[in-house]
Amino acid sequence: MKLRRRLRINVKGKELYKFVNKLHDGGIGCRQQFCKGELFCGDIFRSDLKAVTALAEECGAELKAAEYESFGAKIFLYRKRFGLFIGAVGAAAAIFWSSQSIAVIDIQGNSAVSDEVILAALEELDVREGAFLPCTDLRSCEKKLPFLVEGIAWAGIRRSGNRIELQIREAEPKPTVLRTRIPANIFAARDAEITEVCIRSGQLLRVVGDYVPKGTLLVSAIWEAYNGHISVYHAMGEIRGKYTETVRFSGAFSSEESAPTGETSQERYLKLFGLRIPLFFGRSDYESSTSEVTEKPLVLFGRELPIGTEVCTVTETAPTVREYTEDELREKLMERVFIYEKNFLSEDTEILSRDIKTCENGDTMTLEVTYELEGVISKERDVYIK
Repeated sequence: MKLRRRLRINVKGKELYKFVNKLHDGGIGCRQQFCKGELFCGDIFRSDLKAVTALAEECGAELKAAEYESFGAKIFLYRKRFGLFIGAVGAAAAIFWSSQSIAVIDIQGNSAVSDEVILAALEELDVREGAFLPCTDLRSCEKKLPFLVEGIAWAGIRRSGNRIELQIREAEPKPTVLRTRIPANIFAARDAEITEVCIRSGQLLRVVGDYVPKGTLLVSAIWEAYNGHISVYHAMGEIRGKYTETVRFSGAFSSEESAPTGETSQERYLKLFGLRIPLFFGRSDYESSTSEVTEKPLVLFGRELPIGTEVCTVTETAPTVREYTEDELREKLMERVFIYEKNFLSEDTEILSRDIKTCENGDTMTLEVTYELEGVISKERDVYIK
């Protein structure tokens, strides 16, 4: 397809040779010329049409022109459709930006240090998804990263297109310093019946089956020989025992809680190479609310692109009075019992039995849970010698 706009002209008149001479004298390029009788034909550029029209009028000739199909002619037809030009410019800008911005950050070689910690440190150094690569100093970033994140000994950054590959070498963990040279006794941390003894150093003063109150000396660091010689050690070992523990959980039959009112609104965002562009006007003016975020990335050939949409559903909440039945309140308190056992009883503690008593006092219910547990009851305490 021709790029420059060209016209086919037909000139009809009696003084055609005079017209042709003036056309040549004016330096106007004319191709494919043909003249027969009172008709002259030829091809000229669109930019010369005004001058050729003036020559035809001087010679008293009639001029007709028809434009050939060309790329320039097609562009001219759409000259007033600004949306197409704006879209083309926007698409070109988006392609350029996507090729020069960080789309993916791939972290390799880390095990002790999490990806979240490393990404947070990179963001402080202005290296994040969507950042403009020509304005990003990757060499300076890889030098500063080990100083920002504890546990990283070395970092190397390599750019592959708009993908950043970060290679991490973690620092070797420091050996644990054992305080074995400091004299220490082992005492009972709670009232318990000893069930198991494992002593590596020190003099055992209590045996399996003994009941020991809290604070009882179990393993002594001081050893006196038959000849009166006294040696001081760091008592080491582990003593397990059975003990009881009582915990109470209370709740009211009537309580004020936040509940949804039924009013919701959606906030849509366009995620473009790390940018979060809002696609809505105004925000919800709820005094209190909860939100749920749903992300939908664009997938091409099975790979997720750094382009997608994000929908945030905001639900209005308001304080309401919630009335619980006896079974509902008991179920709620039992959830707290489960959380306590999961979070506050150590992994090496075994629950031998559980006794739950329910007590109602007016508008409240209390669960009194008595545990029989077996676990470590020993605790070291330093010996200070003058």
